[in-house]
Amino acid sequence: MADPMDERTRRSEPVQDVRAGESGAAEGVAGRLAGLPADRRSAALLDLVREETAGLAGTDPLGIDPEMAYRDYGYNSLAAVELTSRLSQATGLELPLTLLFDHPTAAAVAEHLLGLLGFAHPEDDAPAAEAADAGAGPDPDDDPIAVVGMACRYPGGVASPDDLWDLVAAGRDVVTDFPRDRGWDLDGLFSTDPEQPGTSYACTGGFLDPVADFDAEFFGIARREALAMDPQQRLLLQTVWETLENAGIDPGGLKKSRTGVYVGSSGQDYESVARSGPGELEGYWGIGSAGSVLSGRVAYAFGFEGPALTVDTACSSSLVSVHLAVQALRQGECTLAIAGGATVMATPKVFTEFSRQRALSPDGRCRSYAQAANGTGWAEGIGIILLERLSQAHRNNHHILALIPGSAVNQDGASNGLTAPNGTSQQRVITQALTTARLHPHDIDAVEGHGTGTTLGDPIEIDALTATYGHNRPTAQPLRLGSLKSNIGHTQAAAGIGGLIKIIQALRHETLPKTLHIDRPTPKANWPDNSISLLTEPTPWPRSQRIRRAGISAFGMGGTNAHVLVEEAPAVQAETPGSELPSSLATPPVVPWVLSAKTPTALRAQARRLHTHLTTTHPHATPTQIGAALAHTRTHF
Repeated sequence: MADPMDERTRRSEPVQDVRAGESGAAEGVAGRLAGLPADRRSAALLDLVREETAGLAGTDPLGIDPEMAYRDYGYNSLAAVELTSRLSQATGLELPLTLLFDHPTAAAVAEHLLGLLGFAHPEDDAPAAEAADAGAGPDPDDDPIAVVGMACRYPGGVASPDDLWDLVAAGRDVVTDFPRDRGWDLDGLFSTDPEQPGTSYACTGGFLDPVADFDAEFFGIARREALAMDPQQRLLLQTVWETLENAGIDPGGLKKSRTGVYVGSSGQDYESVARSGPGELEGYWGIGSAGSVLSGRVAYAFGFEGPALTVDTACSSSLVSVHLAVQALRQGECTLAIAGGATVMATPKVFTEFSRQRALSPDGRCRSYAQAANGTGWAEGIGIILLERLSQAHRNNHHILALIPGSAVNQDGASNGLTAPNGTSQQRVITQALTTARLHPHDIDAVEGHGTGTTLGDPIEIDALTATYGHNRPTAQPLRLGSLKSNIGHTQAAAGIGGLIKIIQALRHETLPKTLHIDRPTPKANWPDNSISLLTEPTPWPRSQRIRRAGISAFGMGGTNAHVLVEEAPAVQAETPGSELPSSLATPPVVPWVLSAKTPTALRAQARRLHTHLTTTHPHATPTQIGAALAHTRTHF
């Protein structure tokens, strides 16, 4: 978004007219541009493009946002052809009719015209440098993948990784009654009879609240399109933005970067809700509920040009997405990677379906690995992390939250049943992840397990952990086992990534939080003597000479298994914003804290967030560090 003050300042200066004139010769435009300073050429062409755009639309050129797509101004095919014709006449260039489809904003058109006229854009070196960096540094096999940012939304009012830590550290259970704001027939939905079609014998779960809040204008999305959008799409846009800012990266600065998007999803049931709405939403339902658009819309909104994949392997989707993102970074397919998963239950169909299978916990709680386990409890959420090769993260001065030394994905194959868990396959995926990371089983301190609380699945998982991590394990070093599902329920496509964020926070806080609802360990599993220990109480996990590591497991209903290994960040970190300032500026008498937002309401919300950040989560941050971070790592609106 252009800064209005910058526009007024620039417009107060004489604007060089670079039009082709009556002769229509491109050489004349190039000559006029050559007479301008290099940093003014692109501005002069952008002036021209905005004036022609405004002339056709009958509006003020200053009202044309250089970064807004022509489509959002209501330009149809005929208008696109007319504008292309006007630009051809103004520049003397023979332009294709597809100009606005290939270059959909005024800024993109101006940049393209600059290249056609023989001038390099001032920022053209950035992608080249990025590509060079991607191929530089250590061998990819010896270069761990770093987690440099993360964000999440989970039940219980969790709106950040810090909130998630507060929840698990306090041992809170946030399972609640079915929500009353989604149009569900709550009176007709519940039945104690598991055979009653269309009903659920559970009436509780883990829900996001509020799930419908979305600032469509912030992302340049029209009202009708936003209403037809799956809430999972809306939450992804917001959470990806927060992830980038958490990493100290201006979200608006990654346009045209080779950033990949890997999003886990286990279904899209919002279309039936949208189709029951106003008829004006017709034409938006298909895109609004398409699984491919979950990742595609993120790439479109942020201008990413790396791979964009939506992954559906049911409950292992988010960890499979992390694995694919790690592989893509190692192979040089992208330089940054967004990875995670999202689940929003727009309808209660997952409750009714699994009621017929008698797979639900009647009170909606996952009693992971407990004797009292009686089924799973459904929940929703979203978790996103930002990944980068460690060598690149160091060069970019990004703060490293944790490392991913290895991961693996496999399939049950022809097992005991399509949806039945397979212990042998779980053993294989764990072993493969360890092999990829070149680690020994005893190098792993803890496992954030799948732990759905089912009487069959949990014992099979424990036996697989015993066979891989527990065999000949030192008595004084038991494998600690727990599951986030005991706090918030089974968030399906967002479950594995939630466990990963929990473990990263546990590394930071040097504590493994307890798992709830364990009366005693399930007697259906083969518990070896002291080699696996359930986290029935918080357990210290301090930094020491031994590198702390953990594994995270997720198993999909269709048989796709994933295991991701995570280890603590290096002790020597990149400098935080502000710490690299000259000593003469380290303690200046006045430090400006620049707050920026698109609306006055959002600006006040930003101030509240900063206050919370300083008073609760980071009370020891210095004024200079905060000032530098606000000025250099956030988008200026």
